[in-house]
Amino acid sequence: MSILSARALSSAEAIDTVFSFFSSYRAGIDDRDVRADLTFGNPHEMPLPALVAAITQRMQPLTPDWFAYKTSEEEARSVIAEALGAELGLPFLPEDIAMTPGAFGAIALAFSLLLDPGDECIIPLPGWFCYATTLRARNAIPVPVPLAEPDFDLDVAAIEAAITPRTRIVVVNTPHNPTGVIYSRERLAELAAMLTRKSRDLGRPVFILSDEPYRRIRFDGVSFTSPAAVYPHTLIDYSYGKILLAPGLRIGYLALSPSMPDADREALRAAAVTSQVGGGWTFPDAPLQYAVGDLERIGIDIAGLQRKRDRLHGALTQWGYRMTKPQGTFYLWGRAPGGESTGFTRRLAADGVFVMPGTLFDRPADFRISLTGSAEMIEASLPAFEAAAPADAPQRR
Repeated sequence: MSILSARALSSAEAIDTVFSFFSSYRAGIDDRDVRADLTFGNPHEMPLPALVAAITQRMQPLTPDWFAYKTSEEEARSVIAEALGAELGLPFLPEDIAMTPGAFGAIALAFSLLLDPGDECIIPLPGWFCYATTLRARNAIPVPVPLAEPDFDLDVAAIEAAITPRTRIVVVNTPHNPTGVIYSRERLAELAAMLTRKSRDLGRPVFILSDEPYRRIRFDGVSFTSPAAVYPHTLIDYSYGKILLAPGLRIGYLALSPSMPDADREALRAAAVTSQVGGGWTFPDAPLQYAVGDLERIGIDIAGLQRKRDRLHGALTQWGYRMTKPQGTFYLWGRAPGGESTGFTRRLAADGVFVMPGTLFDRPADFRISLTGSAEMIEASLPAFEAAAPADAPQRR
């Protein structure tokens, strides 16, 4: 009999595939033999100088309480409310913002605020691989619902069919990891109308958690609509780690839709702080909160990221790969040759190129490439992709 709690064991089981991959995918490989590591969305070049300058400046204490206990700092909340309101066209107030350690912390906070043991949360398939483990850690039940193929749009009918009396949250990830799809206002309005009807039938609201950490990473001038603009019972999570390509700087927020009914909005505002304290003081470090005004003005080179997307997408489709062209995020999603990602990724690894198998997303036929590698890494990876291309692929020109 294990000494661990059932929820700890369930949470570990939900993330085991990811941890096993992370701990072993480069085992026994000499770093000198690595051409390109295109697995996780990590930086492979030096950080943005403006980011380093902002953090360095905010580390210098100006008052005796500079490093005192902090919850959600009013200045940070005010900056975010104004910036988010301008970006999404919604009248956010500072009280609508809870500062969190990244979007991950905001997601965990939303789950803690809304879910009781046994409650259900609908998550996308494929989707980010930490939803399930975060839900299981709260004794809640993840309910994966496949996205519509071949374009990976929201399948509103499938979501409706999955709703039960225990459903409390539907996670909408836009731009979507791993496919890069951005959902249209029309599709989100269709989802909102269905959830409004189902909430009325159930006698309590079904919330949307709009997972938006890649919101500012979009290509080709594609517009963005947040579910908060069309559905009142929406919470938004966001992380600065994506637009800054600095995932180790754990700062983000959870925001409440301004159109949420006042009573519900106030209840969530009041409970957020106590839930964060009860969760282990899950607030960002003080210097990061002081730097929010600076962070709002800094971002990675989106045009350069789009060039890497176009280079890889163009080459792989030329060689016969079935790829989804991302509208946002910094990932490229496609079908592994032969529909078997494990063998495919091992073949690439033998050539010093590492990508993520779809098994981590419960999609063993697919694979994901991170575009956060340098341009040199992208070029160095191409011979391996060409060598592993589908058998009937045309020759490289």
